[in-house]
Amino acid sequence: MKKTFFKILGGLIIAIVVSQYNVIVYADEISNLKDEKSSNAGQIKEAEDKKEQVSQEKSETLQQVEEIQTQISDYENQINELDTKISDLNNQISDAENQINQKQEDYDKQQELLEKRLVATYEAGETSFLDVLLSSQSLTDLISNYYLISEIAEADTNLMKKLEDEKKQIENAKTTLETSKKELDSSKAEKQSMTVQLESAKAEKNTYVAQLSSQEQELQSQIDELEEANKAIDAEIKQKQAEMQRKLEEYKKQQANSSSGSSSGGSSSSGGTSTGGGPVSNSGFIYPVPSAYTRITTRMYYSSGQYHGAVDFGSAGINGQPVYAVADGIVYTAKALTTSYGNYVIILHDNGLYTLYAHGQAGSIRVSEGQRVTQGQQIMNVGSTGNSTGPHLHFEVRTSPGLYANRVNPENYLP
Repeated sequence: MKKTFFKILGGLIIAIVVSQYNVIVYADEISNLKDEKSSNAGQIKEAEDKKEQVSQEKSETLQQVEEIQTQISDYENQINELDTKISDLNNQISDAENQINQKQEDYDKQQELLEKRLVATYEAGETSFLDVLLSSQSLTDLISNYYLISEIAEADTNLMKKLEDEKKQIENAKTTLETSKKELDSSKAEKQSMTVQLESAKAEKNTYVAQLSSQEQELQSQIDELEEANKAIDAEIKQKQAEMQRKLEEYKKQQANSSSGSSSGGSSSSGGTSTGGGPVSNSGFIYPVPSAYTRITTRMYYSSGQYHGAVDFGSAGINGQPVYAVADGIVYTAKALTTSYGNYVIILHDNGLYTLYAHGQAGSIRVSEGQRVTQGQQIMNVGSTGNSTGPHLHFEVRTSPGLYANRVNPENYLP
């Protein structure tokens, strides 16, 4: 009995010890698993931090590229302004040189005339004005001789005064010319310095662009291409500025003088029908697309943070939908490109604002440069031409003078 009892007791003790050992082992394993889980969580957090850091660095790189691009644009604008200034100074110098040559020629002629008068007076010897007066045969002859002598004296005096004035004008013109030449040299030196800074900024930008991801590089390439296209558009706008403003003023005058309110400010507005409608904003604009497709898919900034400067209308099914003039105006330009904006139209509106419509379907443009269009008139169809990843309407609003730098948020002008 006792042996049996001790066997049972020993078995219980062994069972308890084994059980406690297993608990300890399990506890250790749980602890190890918890430690491993904690370690994994730490690694995940570290990976997320690294991912966030990489994302932030990319964002900062993109931001740096954008800042440098802004700097490049500033340099280019300053160089363009200097080019204009240099051209104006060259014209001023040319005009000044022509004026100096003309004045010098006039001065030489007058000087020659005066010298001949002096020689003639010298050769006349002792004959004086008094001799002429005393030799008069009558009172009438005396008065006549007196006025003759007075006229000669006054002419001589005026001639000498004119010569003196012309001499001063020539000296002043020469001084102005020298000042213009110095300013020209200074402007050329400033342009040279600005050009060096521009090239340096472009090289710096290329360094940062090389650090971007392939997707970001593609986006940057699109932005660069768009900016290059806009430089060409800006040049075209500047060239046509006076002509289009004249057309707009002519139209406004015709409207003011017309009791019926009819218009013929540019070419005929045929080629499209006023099918657009919908609400009108406080700025007098309607939507550039039908009401069922007014959802904006991209606003003034891309998701990457890059400046877009426009809004995109890209609802499903928008491909082929009509694009409307948001207000009355004159077609500034209508072109079909294979890059950047693709098929695009720019309109100068009666309120002085400019609107740009881009990526229209190939062959769908219904208006031409200089044509008068009315609000709601179809100008083309939505497409995906140029630098576009899918059918949408790229829509910009620009303030005067309608350049790329004058882009403003279209949502402030739409209904």
